Amino acid sequence: MSDLGIWEISVLALLREAPMHPYEMQRLLRLRHKDEILVLKRGSLYHAIDRLLNAGLIAIKATLRDGKRPERTIYRITPSGSNAFIGTLRKIVSTPRHESSEFMAAVSFLIHLKPEEAIAHLEQRARNLNSEVISREAALKAASPKVLRINLIESEYLLAMLKAELGWTKKIKKQIQAGKLTWNLKAIFRDSQARRENSGRRRNKP
Repeated sequence: MSDLGIWEISVLALLREAPMHPYEMQRLLRLRHKDEILVLKRGSLYHAIDRLLNAGLIAIKATLRDGKRPERTIYRITPSGSNAFIGTLRKIVSTPRHESSEFMAAVSFLIHLKPEEAIAHLEQRARNLNSEVISREAALKAASPKVLRINLIESEYLLAMLKAELGWTKKIKKQIQAGKLTWNLKAIFRDSQARRENSGRRRNKP
């Protein structure tokens, strides 16, 4: 596999601990609050298992039946899977990736809102972010006595990112309110039109 996604990484991480079946994987992901980074859908887990199996990064260890329950397939990680997992983990941890977000895209088009309208919506976003920070702080506090801190480190990271976004959102809102950041969409359009026309005249000039 050229790239391991977050589901493949999660499966390989679990199988480095011990061989296990998908039900056990789901149970551990919930227990360790990995729903912070994963949408715990049964289909997503099985798709990741199939991709890893086809790539030879995991293998079937055994197929068991417990009474009348459906058969359960136990998977194990292969040496290639272990190498791919560690290599990918090292790369992701060491190399920043500038991934765009829906909010980043919306901010890039903020000029299409009037400044006073942008203030109102930024205020609402700040309130929503503050509520999420409070909720996640409470969840982290509740989970901390139950599991090792290292198993919650991604929740700490997410919380830090939420707080950073909250601080930035409040700062931009205040700058717009103070008139330090302002814009006029009609003037921006006129300037853009003039630039296009000047560029066209230069291209057509003999």
